[in-house]
Amino acid sequence: MVLKELQEAVRVVGQTPVLWIPGIVAGLLGAVLWILLNLSGTFFTGRLVIIAGLVMVLFVAGTFGLVKKNETGAGTIVREGARYYFRVLLPWLVIVFVLMLVFVVITVVTLLLTGGSTDYEAAGLLAVFVMIPSLFLTFFCDTAAVYEDLRVFASLRRSIGIVASHTWEVLGFFVTCCVISFLDCFVFAIIWEGLLFDKLEPLTHYNETQFAAVSPQLLVTMIGPDGMWVTAAVIFLGVVFLVPLLLAFKACFYRNMIGSPTATVQQVTGEFDSKGRWYKY
Repeated sequence: MVLKELQEAVRVVGQTPVLWIPGIVAGLLGAVLWILLNLSGTFFTGRLVIIAGLVMVLFVAGTFGLVKKNETGAGTIVREGARYYFRVLLPWLVIVFVLMLVFVVITVVTLLLTGGSTDYEAAGLLAVFVMIPSLFLTFFCDTAAVYEDLRVFASLRRSIGIVASHTWEVLGFFVTCCVISFLDCFVFAIIWEGLLFDKLEPLTHYNETQFAAVSPQLLVTMIGPDGMWVTAAVIFLGVVFLVPLLLAFKACFYRNMIGSPTATVQQVTGEFDSKGRWYKY
C-alpha cells in the first residue's frame, strides 16, 4: 500500500508545480533561520522558529486541501490554507500542550520519588517513551481535519482511530518517510561537503581523539562566513525537494486509507400534477 501512495505522491508533485511553493517557503525559512542562528544566536532565532511554524501551517493546510480537491492553482493553496488554518493548527497545539504537561508530570513524579534530586536524563527518556506513541496515534490529525472537515478533538479522535485500524500501514508510512528524509539529507550532505571540501580538509588529518572533540561550533568556525551562506543554500535546496514530497505523500496516504467519501443521497418526496409539474412535499 505504501509504495503505491509514494508513486502517486511523486506523480502529483511532478504534475502540479504549485506544490513546490510550500517547499520553497520552507526552504527560505530554514535558510533564514540558519543565518540568524549564526548572526544573532539562539535567543532571537528561537522566537522566529515559532513564527516560521505558524507560517508553514498555512501552506501545510493548503497543500492538503489542494490534493484533496485535485486542483492545480496557487489560489487553491491560499484559499484552502486560510479555510483550514486553525483546524490544522489547534490540534497540534493541543498535542504540544499535552506532551509538555506529560514531561512536567514525569519530572515532578521523579523529583518526589528521588527525594529532591531529579535525574533529568531518566525523566526525559521516560517522557520520550510516552511521547512517541502519542505522536504516532495523533499524527494524522491535520489531514483528518482537512479531508473530513473535522474540528479539534474530532480530528484527534479520528487520527487515533484510523491509526489503530491501519497500524502496519502507518508504520510502513513512517519508515518510508524516514528513508526519504535520510536519502535527502545524505545527498545534500555530500553536496555540502564537496562545496566546502577546502575548508573541511583539515578534518581528514585529525586522529580519533581530535575528531571526537569536533563540535558544531568548531565546524561553523572552520567554514567561515562564506561557508555559512553555502550551507544556507544547501539547506534551502534540501528542504525544497523534501517538503513537497512528504506533504503530498501524507495527503495521498491518508486519502487512500479513508477511501473515497460516499455521497449522502437525500430522498425527496413529492408528486407530478396532471401537467407534468413536480411538487415537492
